[in-house]
Amino acid sequence: MLIEAEDNAAFYLQHLNYYRLSAYWLPFKEHYESNTFKKKTRFADVMNLYIFDRELRLLTLDAIERIEVSARAQWAHQLACHHGAHALENKTLVKDENKWKELCDKLEMELQKRSNETFIKHFQEKYKERFPPVWVACEIMTIGTFSKWYKNLKPGATRRAISAVYGMDEGMFEIWLYHITVIRNTCAHHSRLWNYEFKRFKAPIPKNKPSGLAKQCNPNSQKIYNTLVILLHCMDIIAPNHTWRDRLINLIAVHNIPTDRMGFPKEWKSFNIWRNKTS
Repeated sequence: MLIEAEDNAAFYLQHLNYYRLSAYWLPFKEHYESNTFKKKTRFADVMNLYIFDRELRLLTLDAIERIEVSARAQWAHQLACHHGAHALENKTLVKDENKWKELCDKLEMELQKRSNETFIKHFQEKYKERFPPVWVACEIMTIGTFSKWYKNLKPGATRRAISAVYGMDEGMFEIWLYHITVIRNTCAHHSRLWNYEFKRFKAPIPKNKPSGLAKQCNPNSQKIYNTLVILLHCMDIIAPNHTWRDRLINLIAVHNIPTDRMGFPKEWKSFNIWRNKTS
């Protein structure tokens, strides 16, 4: 490996951990187990890949945050309108009563941890119920906990009303929520994202809904590409004038990243999902 500025390389190795950074020079090796690199491999190339992955995680988190906030809002709205402000305490609305009890206990623990916050104090002073109204409760749920509440929700009409906002059927939306929980945790723990294979938790590819979206996906990939497609689909719904698409395409171009390593099909740029919706 060519190290053009030794002081600079030493600085990065000091703060990034040799073992962590070594995952980013694997693509530059002659063979996986080899101690030799492909000709003209530079330390700067490794750092370029590392920085790209970091920025990709931040961009992915940006989309997941907005989708999570939107999904929780739809969930709270539909529950409140059709089942009342305190629907979380109604066990007739759940599929699995034992799972419901576990989720209730977890929510109660979260309320206790945040008991000093103003909106929690307001609830405790105003309401006698165990839990605050659903539009308050959803704000203290992690995306993982929220996905479990949706999974355990029994009324089909309510589930469909929520998932329909995103053009998905309820089963697809349920699996999708779980998948982005995995992706969110991957990003939050600063783990490698750009070429990671999500073998056990690969992105679900929709069959019929949203119409035509399956054709934008890569059925042969277990990497991040299909996740990015569905994130982009959701972003087009909840933030029609967003710049997320352009930011992602530009990020790939600036760092000159080989998209096939991310599961992108060769013809991805011709797909409708990657065309600028605001132009």
